[in-house]
Amino acid sequence: MKQLGAAIIGCGAIYPLHARAIAAMQGVQLLAVVDSNPAAAAEAAREFGGQPLTDYRELLNRTDIDVVHLCTPHSQHAEMAVALLQAGKHVLTEKPLAVDLPSARRMVEAAERSRGQLGVVFQNRYNETSRHIKQTIDSGILGPLVCMKGTVTWHRSESYYTDSSWRGRWATEGGGLLINQAIHTLDLLQWFGGEIASVKGSVTTDVLDGVIEVEDTAHACIRFSNNARGLFYGSNAYLVNTPVELELVFEQGTLTQRRDSLYLWKEGRETLLNEPFAITEGAKSYWGTGHKMLIQDFYEHVSTGRSFWLDGREGLKALELITQIYSSSASRMIHPSVT
Repeated sequence: MKQLGAAIIGCGAIYPLHARAIAAMQGVQLLAVVDSNPAAAAEAAREFGGQPLTDYRELLNRTDIDVVHLCTPHSQHAEMAVALLQAGKHVLTEKPLAVDLPSARRMVEAAERSRGQLGVVFQNRYNETSRHIKQTIDSGILGPLVCMKGTVTWHRSESYYTDSSWRGRWATEGGGLLINQAIHTLDLLQWFGGEIASVKGSVTTDVLDGVIEVEDTAHACIRFSNNARGLFYGSNAYLVNTPVELELVFEQGTLTQRRDSLYLWKEGRETLLNEPFAITEGAKSYWGTGHKMLIQDFYEHVSTGRSFWLDGREGLKALELITQIYSSSASRMIHPSVT
């Protein structure tokens, strides 16, 4: 891997995972950390190195910065990514792409006109269980996929929102549970199921009404073009963060993810296929372990000049699905797939 200079914008909860992944790679050096809060930038620089900055635009003309990580509030992704891509930088952004589809599509278009690449952090696609499920689907070893379900039951307190002015607001977060916590599970469902034919869903605010503008609970029924059906339920109204649960029913067997282990039920027997993952240092258990692998893979593609597979157009799919659920809830009707 050729020597690459990196910068991270946003020094909140997620940036240490990015910084540690950068530190673990040969041929990559963290040269700048950016946060509008000078103290946060200074603290990040002390811990991980790099020059502390408060304005991301200082990166635009720096020839030593090749890759920029976006770990900022959702509403800042589009402006920053477009400017950085226009400057020829490679951009790796945390989910979601943006707060809405028009903003996200501007990012995709900017990437297609840039010599830089746009990557999206859907790290759960790199989890061993997720890769095993996808390989099973693609191989057809259990026959066609019939149906699947995904469940996310987590806890977010009032202080989680009141301590961060951008969370819980349509303008700055773009939604609630769906776009922040459950987006990874929805991304996996659409990745497993393929092209979506229609979506019917609803969102509610069950326990945080008066605290947030957005939803804390949602459900959806997704019909895929291959006639498979997906069900989703998610809520931030639980009192603990439990592992995401997935179940995929095939004509010849069932795969179930429970507590991050993957089981196969076939011919009356249940077999353990994958053990639980080991928790990455400093990570929350429900984030999974894929951040490091995804970041390393992105740099490998950038270094060798290959197109990163989890690019803007691929990352757009989860936001399209979320938009359909919001639209269906608002209209109380089945919403056709976004094209």
